[in-house]
Amino acid sequence: MPELPEVEVVKESLKNTINNLTFKKVIINTSKLRYKIDEKKLYKVINKKILSVKRRSKYLLINLNNKMTIIIHLGMTGKFFLINKKNNVRKTSFYYEINKNDEKHNHIIFLLSKNIKLIYNDVRKFGFIKIIPSKGIKHNSHIQSLGPEPLSKSFSVKYFKSYLINKNRTIKDILMDQKFVAGLGNIYVNEVLFFSQIQPSTNSKSISLKKMTLVVKNIKKILKKSIKAGGSSIQNFNNSNGREGAFQQHFAVYGREGMKCSKYDCKGVIKKSVISKRSTFFCSRCQK
Repeated sequence: MPELPEVEVVKESLKNTINNLTFKKVIINTSKLRYKIDEKKLYKVINKKILSVKRRSKYLLINLNNKMTIIIHLGMTGKFFLINKKNNVRKTSFYYEINKNDEKHNHIIFLLSKNIKLIYNDVRKFGFIKIIPSKGIKHNSHIQSLGPEPLSKSFSVKYFKSYLINKNRTIKDILMDQKFVAGLGNIYVNEVLFFSQIQPSTNSKSISLKKMTLVVKNIKKILKKSIKAGGSSIQNFNNSNGREGAFQQHFAVYGREGMKCSKYDCKGVIKKSVISKRSTFFCSRCQK
């Protein structure tokens, strides 16, 4: 599933291509995604201009000039393709050459001004597309309970410390909780805990202020590094340029079960366990 860096990369790709364009036509090949698409509402985007493309946690938000917002979650395999009618590569380079074998998964096709096609493709159909009033974004059921953005100033050591009061959960479970911090997923939580040298099963009550500071620092550092690298191409993720992300080449623990610890002065081995029903990777020696 795309996490914050992957969605941020898609957001930037879309923003640089479709901002200020107008929807000319909508083709709905299937409305049966995670939630059934309200076709009547979706057709109302026709002749509406795109004012901005934003991200909140793992959600894409396309704001229109009729005070409506398209809210999108990519689910496990959702992705956007940007092409023109002649399939020519755009000078902006935000282009994805569609595999003919995958066209049956092109569920929604938006025809935009300037001859641009925006195609939503989703093999497993776990993503969704909804249309909601822009003024109601903060109170939307998908958005209202989200914690602060991890790259924002509001996500701080002070906030971390106050949140952990009276909590009796593993540190990994806390970091995976979208009510605590928005957008972190299993990949990046594993990496953050490794670089913070914290055993994932550690009870949050025992996390020192020093370790909290390390966690906050590493979350911001690793997310920024991943965004710069273009995200992680785990299974189905690509950015809308059609280019694979490169951050997976820098994984220290994720998916490295049985391999030696990547720290030069550590002789530990990466082990795998299950915490909160999610695969968890850690060094048996340097994470304590």
